[in-house]
Amino acid sequence: MTHLDKILKSRRDTRHFTNDPVPDAVIQKALQAGHWAPSVGLTDATKYYLVKSDAIKKAVKELFLDYDTKAANQTDSEQQKEDYKALKLEAIEEAPLGLVICYDRSVLNNFTIGTVGSNEAIKFSAVCAAQNIWLSLTEQGFSMGWISILNYYQFKKLLGLPEHIEPLGYFCVGKPATDYDNQPMLQQLNWKQKSDVPFVEEIVVSVPFAKAIDEKKQFHPETASIKEVLQQKMDAKTKPLGSLGTLEKLALQIGEVFQTVTPKIIQPNIVVFAADHGIAAHGVSAYPQDVTRQMVTNFLEGGAAINVFCKQNNIKLSIVDAGVNYDFPSNTKLISAKVSKGTQSYATGPAMSRGELNLCFSKGAKIVNAVAKTGSNCIGFGEMGIGNTSTASVLMSLLTAIQLEDCIGLGTGVNDATFSAKQKILKTAVENYAGSAELEEQLAYFGGFEILQMAGGMQAAYENNMLILVDGFICTVAFLIGYKKNPAIIKNAIFCHCSAEQAHAKLLNYLEVDPVLQLGLRLGEGTGCAVALPIIESAVAFLNEMASFESANVNNKL
Repeated sequence: MTHLDKILKSRRDTRHFTNDPVPDAVIQKALQAGHWAPSVGLTDATKYYLVKSDAIKKAVKELFLDYDTKAANQTDSEQQKEDYKALKLEAIEEAPLGLVICYDRSVLNNFTIGTVGSNEAIKFSAVCAAQNIWLSLTEQGFSMGWISILNYYQFKKLLGLPEHIEPLGYFCVGKPATDYDNQPMLQQLNWKQKSDVPFVEEIVVSVPFAKAIDEKKQFHPETASIKEVLQQKMDAKTKPLGSLGTLEKLALQIGEVFQTVTPKIIQPNIVVFAADHGIAAHGVSAYPQDVTRQMVTNFLEGGAAINVFCKQNNIKLSIVDAGVNYDFPSNTKLISAKVSKGTQSYATGPAMSRGELNLCFSKGAKIVNAVAKTGSNCIGFGEMGIGNTSTASVLMSLLTAIQLEDCIGLGTGVNDATFSAKQKILKTAVENYAGSAELEEQLAYFGGFEILQMAGGMQAAYENNMLILVDGFICTVAFLIGYKKNPAIIKNAIFCHCSAEQAHAKLLNYLEVDPVLQLGLRLGEGTGCAVALPIIESAVAFLNEMASFESANVNNKL
C-alpha cells in the first residue's frame, strides 16, 4: 500500500520529456489499465487513438498556440498575463507519443444504465480511464500531460474523428525529464498552491426538495396568486430577469387570463366587420363608398392583406356584413349581420336609432359567442368601412374629452384639401349635436354599425374569457366603447400595434396600454392582429417550453 501511495502522490501532469521512445509494452499495459477502469453501465465507451506522426503533432501544436493566445487574454492583469505566457503548458512535439482519449456518445442511442441522471456519466468514465493510464505510466517510470487548450471542433476535424466521438483532449506521453521537486509544476512555479488536505464535510441536515409547480393546476384568485406563480416561473427561466421584455408581459397577462401557468392559444380567429357610413357622402375619404363592397368581395375571394397574413399564420378568418350598402349573394361565405345598408349621416342627424344600436351589440356578441363555442380562446377584431376613421375620430373625442382636432387623422390617405374639409365637417357635426352626454345616445348619434358590433363582440369575448386582439385605431375606438361599458375587459385585451393614424397613440396612452408592434400600419382589416399573433404565441412558447436554471443545470448566480 505504501508503494501505491507513492505512485498516487508522484502522478504528475508532465510537460518536460526526454527523447526516450515509449515501448509498445508500456503503452499497451497503460491502455489495459485504462480499460479496467470502471465505466457507467459497462458501456466500453472510452476509445483511444495513438499519434506518432510529426506532421500531425505539428498541426495539433498550431491549434494549441492559437487557443493559448486566447487563453492568455482571459485575464485583465498584465502581470498575470506575462506569468501565464512564461508557463510551459504542453510538450506536443517534444513528447515521443501522442494519445487522444475519447468517449463515444453513440452508446447513448441504446438504453444505458447510469446515464438517466446525466449523459455526461460516459465522459466521467473516460476520465477514470485517463487516471488509470496515468497511474500505470507512473508505475512504469513514464508519465503523461493533458492538453485541453484547443478548439475541439477543429481538433476533431484535424484528426478525422466521427461526429459521435468526443475527445477529452490531447495527451503527451513519454519519460519525464524532471520530477518538478516532487510537486505539481504550477505549484513549483508559484502559480497556485494546492492545499495539503482535501475538503471534507459531513452533511447532517437535508434540504427539503422544492416541489415543481403543478403546471396542469388551474389557479383561482381567491386561493392563490397566479400572477406571483407566473412571475416566479418566468424569473426561473435561463435568461436574465426581464430580458424578454414585452414577451414576458404578454406571458404574464395570458397566464392570468387563463388562470394557468401553462396557457395555450387555441384556434385563433380574426373576425372582420364591414359596414358603410353616411358621413362618407361628404367626401371625408380618399375613396368612394363603393370600395367597402369591393373590399368585402376581395376578402371573400382571398385577395386582401388579411387573407394573406391569416393563411400565413394559420388563423381562421371570418367576414361579417354589419351594414354594407349592398346585397351580397346568399351563397357567399359571409356572416350576415346587416343592421341596415349603411348609417345615416350624422352631419345632418342621428346615424342610427336606439333599436339599431342595441341590435349592433347583440349581433356582435352572437357572432363572438359562436366562435367561442368552437373551442377558440383567442379572437382578433378587424374592420372595413369607407368613412369609418371619421366616425372613430368623433367617438374618441366624445368618450375621452380629447380635442377633436387631435383625434382626426388622414384615414385612407386624403390630401391636404380633403383633410381640411374633413376637419370642418366633423367639427360642425359635433357642434350641432344637441343630445345629452349619455353614452348610449352619443353612440347612436355618431356610431357605425361595424364599430358597435365589434364593441359588443369584445364584451362577449371577455365574458367567454377569450384573449381579445385589438387591431388599429378604429378597433381601439370599438374597444374604448366596450371599456366604457365594462372596464374589466382591458385585462383580456392585447393591443397588437400602434397605427400611423395620428390619434391612435393618444388613445393607447389614454387607455394606459402598450402596443406589441410599431410598424406604421394603417390598413385596418385586422392585419395588425394577424401579424402580431406569432409574437404573442412566442410569449406562450417561452413560458411553456424554455428550460429553467434548475432543469438545465445552469447557474443563475455568481
